[in-house]
Amino acid sequence: MNDISPVFNRVLLKLSGEALMGSKSFGIDPSILADVAAEVASVHKLGVQVAIMIGGGNIFRGLQSSDYGVERVAADHMGMLATVINAIALSEALRRVDCATRVMTAIEMIKIAEPYVSEKAVDHLLNNRIVVFGGGTGNPFFTTDTAATLRALEIDAEVLLKATKVDGVYDADPVSDPSARFFSELTYGEMLKGNLKVMDMTAVSLAMEHKLPVVVFNLMKKGNIIKVVTGEKTGTSVTGE
Repeated sequence: MNDISPVFNRVLLKLSGEALMGSKSFGIDPSILADVAAEVASVHKLGVQVAIMIGGGNIFRGLQSSDYGVERVAADHMGMLATVINAIALSEALRRVDCATRVMTAIEMIKIAEPYVSEKAVDHLLNNRIVVFGGGTGNPFFTTDTAATLRALEIDAEVLLKATKVDGVYDADPVSDPSARFFSELTYGEMLKGNLKVMDMTAVSLAMEHKLPVVVFNLMKKGNIIKVVTGEKTGTSVTGE
C-alpha cells in the first residue's frame, strides 16, 4: 500500500444508512460497520482528507412517513436524527482503527456533537481528522445525497464518492434485472435525462452547476475505495464532459 499514491487530496464519501445493515432488515450490522471503518481508514492512512455524509435509512426514512401516520416535516426530522445515530456509530468504529474523528451535525445538539461550521470542518480535515456529518442539511424535504453534494462544495472536496451496493450506475436495478446496462462514464445531463436514480436529481443538478465530479462505486467490494482515490478505473464517473 505504501507504493500507491492518491489522486485526490480531499474527498467526501456519501454512505447510505442501508449500507450499514448488511443482511439485516433494520439497524446496524457490527461486522459491516467494522468493514466500512477499515476501508475508510485505509484511504485516510494514505494521507487523503476524508469527510463522510451518512444517511439514516437503516433506522428511519422520512419518505415512508405515511406508513407511520407522521407528517412529512416531522418524519424528516426523525430521519435526520437517525443519521446522527449512524454518524456516532461510524465515528466510534473509526476510532477503533486508530482514526481521529469529529461528528458534526446540521442540527445543534452540543452535548452529542459539534454544530456544523464549514470552516471548522476544514480545520478538522487539515488536522488529520475524519469528519462525519449527521443531520443532513438540517432541513426537511432534502435528501442526504443533496446534503452530501452541498457539504462537498462547502469544504472544497475534489470529488463526491457515492458508495452503493452495486458496481455503479445502471439503466435499471441490476439486482432485479440481470440485463441492466452498466455505464462506466456519464455526464450530469445524461444522468438527469435518463432519470438514473442512483442520486436524486437535486443533488445531480447541484453537482452539475458547480462541476463537482462524482464517482459511484460498490463499497461492498473490499479495496474499491482505495482504487477510486488512487485513480484506478472503478464504478461510474459522472462529469460534465
